[in-house]
Amino acid sequence: MSRPAKSLARERALQCLYHLEVGGHEAETAASFFWEHFHPEDRAHPYFFRLVEGVRTYLAELDAYISRFSEHWRLERMACVDRTILRLALFELLHCPEAPPKVVVNEAVELGKRFGAENSGAFINGILDSFLRAQRPELGLGREPGRGIR
Repeated sequence: MSRPAKSLARERALQCLYHLEVGGHEAETAASFFWEHFHPEDRAHPYFFRLVEGVRTYLAELDAYISRFSEHWRLERMACVDRTILRLALFELLHCPEAPPKVVVNEAVELGKRFGAENSGAFINGILDSFLRAQRPELGLGREPGRGIR
């Protein structure tokens, strides 16, 4: 069974953005290089570039939200993969209105479980849950505080 294009794009964008942060490469050339050498036939191509470019463009805004909603965690002390997943999810929640918030959060949590540490999924879910309760109360996701949206 093949995965949806946006799910693939999120995973590829995570890999590329992580590579950019750890390697310190130029975003414009690194995204194209990453795509051409690792996934040239992938149907997730357009959304991948939208995510990578969006996270890079809005990095300061996204980091400010992460800092605001992560209790007792400084941004620079977070695991790079968790920070990158949070940036991706927040970019989508803020700038991709066509992406359903519940899907964005669920996929971010799954990326955290797959690529992060043992508690990454819960950590990511907690921060995104706090963000949604504060910033997007109109969603009415009907959950108890601190219980996440899963």
